[in-house]
Amino acid sequence: MKKTIFLSAVVGFSVMCFAFVPQKKAWDAPAAAAGKANPQKGPESVANGKALFAKNCASCHGKAGLGDGSKASELKTEPGDFSKAAFQGQSDGALFYKISEGRDDMPSFKKKMPEANDIWDVVNFMRTLKK
Repeated sequence: MKKTIFLSAVVGFSVMCFAFVPQKKAWDAPAAAAGKANPQKGPESVANGKALFAKNCASCHGKAGLGDGSKASELKTEPGDFSKAAFQGQSDGALFYKISEGRDDMPSFKKKMPEANDIWDVVNFMRTLKK
């Protein structure tokens, strides 16, 4: 009987503690944004995207997009690994939306990159980061 009460208390306490652990929330782009086609193509787009990524993104996401930038340890949210299939499986429109809008530690880049084609170029560069 004492074991049952003890085990019930341990399980109850564990469940209660788990309820207070922050859960990773999904970041899904709205369907309309995710469905947008990337108008930028070619090596010039990738080269421009690489330069913009180095200037605006690498400090958190790392030079190779592995989430290991110099500021990554200061963030509350994990910057992610762009080489993983889960990241690369997102549509160009979804990536454009996330860069444009931002969320939590990820700032909006609508003002820093006001030309939409620059954001599309960053998306094209990010596509080169897959393993």
